Amino acid sequence: MPGDSDLSAIRNIGIMAHIDAGKTTTTERMLFYTGIIHRMGEVHDGNAVMDWMAQEKERGITITSAVTTCFWNKKQINIIDTPGHVDFTAEVERSLRILDGAVGIFCAVGGVEPQSETVWHQADRYKVPRIAYINKMDRAGADFDHVVDMIHDRLTPNALPIQIPIGREDNFYGIIDLISMQAFYFDQQTLGLKYTTREIPVEYQKNADEHRSNLLEHISEFNDELMEKYLEGKDIPEEEIAATIQNATRHRQFVPIMCGSSLKNTGVQLLLDAIVEYLPSPLDIPPATGIKKKTNEKIDIYPNINEPFSALAYKVQMDKYVGKLIYVRVYSGSIKRSGTILNQTTGKRERISRILQMHSNKKKDIFELKAGDIAALVGPKNIRTGDTITAIGKDVLLSQITFPNTVISVAIEPKTQADKENLEESLRKLEEEDPTFNVNQHKDTGQTLISGMGELHLEIIIDRLRREFNVHANIGIPQVTYRETIESVVETEGEFIRELSGKGHFAVVNFKLSPLKLEDLLPGQKNIFENAITTDIIPHEFWFVIQESALNACLDGPLMSSPVERVKIELIGGKSNEVDSSETAFSIASSIAIGKGLRKANTVIMEPVMLVNVITPEDFVGDIIGDINSKRGRIEHIRSNTNRKQEITADIPMSELFGYATRLRSISQGRAIYTMEYLKHEKVPANIQEKILKKVRGY
Repeated sequence: MPGDSDLSAIRNIGIMAHIDAGKTTTTERMLFYTGIIHRMGEVHDGNAVMDWMAQEKERGITITSAVTTCFWNKKQINIIDTPGHVDFTAEVERSLRILDGAVGIFCAVGGVEPQSETVWHQADRYKVPRIAYINKMDRAGADFDHVVDMIHDRLTPNALPIQIPIGREDNFYGIIDLISMQAFYFDQQTLGLKYTTREIPVEYQKNADEHRSNLLEHISEFNDELMEKYLEGKDIPEEEIAATIQNATRHRQFVPIMCGSSLKNTGVQLLLDAIVEYLPSPLDIPPATGIKKKTNEKIDIYPNINEPFSALAYKVQMDKYVGKLIYVRVYSGSIKRSGTILNQTTGKRERISRILQMHSNKKKDIFELKAGDIAALVGPKNIRTGDTITAIGKDVLLSQITFPNTVISVAIEPKTQADKENLEESLRKLEEEDPTFNVNQHKDTGQTLISGMGELHLEIIIDRLRREFNVHANIGIPQVTYRETIESVVETEGEFIRELSGKGHFAVVNFKLSPLKLEDLLPGQKNIFENAITTDIIPHEFWFVIQESALNACLDGPLMSSPVERVKIELIGGKSNEVDSSETAFSIASSIAIGKGLRKANTVIMEPVMLVNVITPEDFVGDIIGDINSKRGRIEHIRSNTNRKQEITADIPMSELFGYATRLRSISQGRAIYTMEYLKHEKVPANIQEKILKKVRGY
């Protein structure tokens, strides 16, 4: 176990991949080999440690990111096992935000599948160093070289094998390490716990030599001394090769590719060796960045235990035994149990009653959290996902986590009066836990609408309401979640000049509203507010309330009460009165002005568009393309996959995709599969908008 302050001995890693690539099975083996568990569970048996939710056990998929800690070669590995289904992409997003490294797992048969590509690019965005692990080498159709080619074509050219398999499919029985040039064989009687090393089989020697030469040629670009030895044909020590790979991996210049079969207990111990050898500690990555709230000045936060405490709350979870769990990644300093922290996002102080080291859904009380740690806090009541928490007196705000828009909603109502009392509170808890789950009231009908990332997402939410919260509800027909935007530049004025209860209220504001393109906005940004006035027009103390009210007014669009997005709001004028002007008056005047402006700015509806990936036998490509075209879809590309299959990628409006699974099964005789993920909201054609509005208005 590492020393209390030895940050170099910590590895914060994530396991990420497409659904059914073997993430949870691999994690289960890691826990077994590190001695955390003494009996391996299996996903297909519903007893895997990391899939602890009832819904995960039944469906055999990961729904929530589970955290655990294990130790290997005197290094502490904090592991987050992330979901592979696109409906739960928020779990991947917030995990990658706080991780230092990741293992991308690929199926040796399926290769780089759609969600593998998605999470890989998410990791690119957060600049996370990676190792690639090609799993299921024992499966029929396994093809190591083809998967390597797919990684090069679709993900990165800077990935090369540091291992190659001995055999494949039923004949897969070992791994050749290209650094030590030895063959590894795993004893199945001990579930792979014991392994032996031997000389490389003669029939594999030439292939191993070619791969090693290719590896040395590539990594020599990162080490001049190694390049000199390689060009001169000299022997290169294993330690020098490993050190070069380590440095290049940690600087995201290189991705080592490994292989194995987690289910058959082959290769996972070598993967653990690579995690502690090649992936970075908190000291090996650039410092976290934030801003000072008071001055907006950018600052770096170094992982130093002697600095003031700072951490990011990356996840909130409701636990029926301890209440609210706040999962945090600590970036600097330390905090003890019973300590007081400051929520920089809200400005409120909170007290910590317990600190828990999590092992999936099991908990172990610890006394202190230090820089580099990932753990859960109990006690704080008002911390939400993405909040920055610090020591009292420290001024820093870390960048928040951005999440995609919801794409589907259903109406929900309680079945009984008893359920009614519990439903609202239960939905509030679930909304606080999941940033991609929203609850709102329809302005005209008064119905409660719940929104999420897909049909499975909402199905899980409804199932959790019944099981965890004992709430039974009636559910409506799924509907897509629309947005609104404007197409014209307009100027608008709002005024509030009244006398209420003997007190005068005076405020006049003038705005200019302009349409924006999606690329004009930062990730997670909906609208832009700019102030173009000076304090002699409206005093500074009213500026914040004007901005807040103007942006809040965009939550209720004029066409169908949907949020209005991609609008630039400029405060260009106004009037104030020293005696009667107030925050209330400017708030109301701003809301009035934005409402008037949106109504005359040629508002249009935007619908969610999904990125759909279909993998199908070649025989059905024509029929599937025809069906996509009939759904207002746009084909992005068609490319060869594996085993005489084609992958079709298309953009299709969400409203056209209800029941698509049944439709695709019918077209392909049950042989095609698909995934979809949210891409963007875009304007609907005029004829479709007319139909939507007629439906909403009931005629």
